[in-house]
Amino acid sequence: MRNFVAYIYIIMCTLLLGGCGADQAVKKGDKFWAVGEYYDAAAQYRKAYAQTPNKERTTRGERAMKLAECYRRLNQTNKAITAYKNVVRYKKDDSLTHLYLGQLYMRNGNYKEAAKAFAVASDSLKNDSLHLKLAKVGLESAQKAPGWKKEGSAYTVKRMDLFNSRRDDYAPMLAGDADDQLYFTSTRNQAQGDELNAITGTKSADIFYAQKDEKGKWGKPQVIASELNSAFDEGACCFSPDGKTMYLTQCQTDPTYPRYARIMVSKRSDAAWSKPQELIISNDTTCSFAHPAVSPDGQWLYFVSDMSGGMGGLDIWRCRLLSATEAGVMENLGAPINTPGDEMFPTFRPNGDFYFSSSGHPGLGGLDVYFTTDGRKINHPGYPLNSQADDFGMTFEGKLNQGFFCSNRGDLRGFDHIYSFYNPEIVQTIKGWVYEQDGYELPAAQVYMVGNDGTNLKLSVRSDGSFVQEIKPDVDYVLLGTCKGYLNHQEQIRVQPAKASHEYVLQFPLANISAPVLIENIFYDFNKATLRPESKTALDQLVVLLNQNPNVTIELSAHTDCRGSDAYNQRLSQQRAESVVAYLIAHGIAADRLTPKGYGESMPKRIKARVAEKYLFLKEGDVLTEEMINALPEELHEQCHQMNRRTEFKVLRTTYGMFDKAGKLIQSPAAVPPSKD
Repeated sequence: MRNFVAYIYIIMCTLLLGGCGADQAVKKGDKFWAVGEYYDAAAQYRKAYAQTPNKERTTRGERAMKLAECYRRLNQTNKAITAYKNVVRYKKDDSLTHLYLGQLYMRNGNYKEAAKAFAVASDSLKNDSLHLKLAKVGLESAQKAPGWKKEGSAYTVKRMDLFNSRRDDYAPMLAGDADDQLYFTSTRNQAQGDELNAITGTKSADIFYAQKDEKGKWGKPQVIASELNSAFDEGACCFSPDGKTMYLTQCQTDPTYPRYARIMVSKRSDAAWSKPQELIISNDTTCSFAHPAVSPDGQWLYFVSDMSGGMGGLDIWRCRLLSATEAGVMENLGAPINTPGDEMFPTFRPNGDFYFSSSGHPGLGGLDVYFTTDGRKINHPGYPLNSQADDFGMTFEGKLNQGFFCSNRGDLRGFDHIYSFYNPEIVQTIKGWVYEQDGYELPAAQVYMVGNDGTNLKLSVRSDGSFVQEIKPDVDYVLLGTCKGYLNHQEQIRVQPAKASHEYVLQFPLANISAPVLIENIFYDFNKATLRPESKTALDQLVVLLNQNPNVTIELSAHTDCRGSDAYNQRLSQQRAESVVAYLIAHGIAADRLTPKGYGESMPKRIKARVAEKYLFLKEGDVLTEEMINALPEELHEQCHQMNRRTEFKVLRTTYGMFDKAGKLIQSPAAVPPSKD
């Protein structure tokens, strides 16, 4: 009897202590929940639920609800479904319980159960218009998703294991003039800091990057060696059009206060990114600002926020960038882009199409990717770009419909991973290079592009002097390359319809107005001034150049090598210069714009850097005098003599025909972009 009483006493103490332990766990969980630390909160609620007796059905239902809410926010779909089903079992469910269950079933691809849950939610949400809209969209999605998935699309996707780890890897963003750098966010072990994040249970996220080599092969992800990353969460970055400014999301840690995301700015100096500084978008410190995206023209910053004035959940907003670190007035993008659900991860395709992810438009489940070309019609790219899981974070490689995105499809832990995508749509582009004739690229150049369809664009070139622009079939285009201190160069193309993507490649060699410019491929009969027929192409190009720059006068000079007498070389070079001028005059160039000058052997060629790269026995600044040539091995002499035998031009004036006899301006300089006509 005494043993039996002792046994009962032990059981009662255990139950009392268990109840106290469960209550303490709930209190701890509530504290974690209040500051958004869902991972730690879930651990406490799970402990409390396990210690709650089955007969305390109401308490178990309440604690199951807390646990379900944590799992839902942690993307742990299966655990969240189990917890919500316990909420229903213990009769603590409400209309939102079934809405969330429907959304979770969608993420699991269980469209039949999702439809049932959304139907129940719709019947009980009559007085909640925002959530009712989400339930109706969910029901439409559940009914149509199997057909959309079966229909498929032209997209192909591939998991990029080179970039991925055993943790989260998401928000890829291509950078670099040739899209040869990939920045992305990751919680992998190499991220800074030693502690696990109480929100996610992983390390706080950092930004990593990968580099493509000269053969086009991607290297392994690397840690960014600068003050860009910290012990806090950094990620979801984007770049200004010139690539010199990075906008990124940062979430700081505060154990006593909810954490709100904010947008930071980092500047690139040489090869390093600076320590980020906050971009003040609003003085409201109780709202989050995240997922920045810069418009292609660099004038607008798009971002995600939960601030008041939105349409429900997270909305996409934008503000004008007054400078790289100063934002103007905000505006909500409104419908049809924003919905009562969450709109996140805005980005732009280089052709101007706007991409984003949403849980509020009809889709396959979780976040789906959508895009709009005009801000009015929302397009769904279909399966397999979208899946039943979260799909988001698009970045595009050039003008083609290919690049990278991220998804947590197939990951039972809910971790995101990077995927490549490709759509074989027909895209035609112009790729051009603007560079100094007989020299290097001109990154300060601009290209004006006019089409007979009304196109009138001003294109900036990248640091390597290149540009890429999408074009349309059956359109005639005129492109004018310009740069201060250089003559203009014009190209024309007619774009033909194509059955596959095609890239037109154009060269814009600009003549320096302050230095002699070599005219390549000018040939004369031996020891004569007679132009050979194969010189016609180069001379016709010079005619075009002079017509494109009608306010320019030039000196046309001819040079010989050092062999022969000075007098003979002088006379021969003068005759050759006059032959070229005669050709130009015969093809419509005014005689008073042309000055022939023969220099004989008196001005040997001075080697430029680009020529030195071609001829390894020479270096920049070398002058091909007779003494220097004779000092070289005999087998190199002819190459040097050939370089000295040349025809050049240099600009004398840039104001020809602009003033009358009284000195008054009679026309504007012709070095302006072409009109639409």
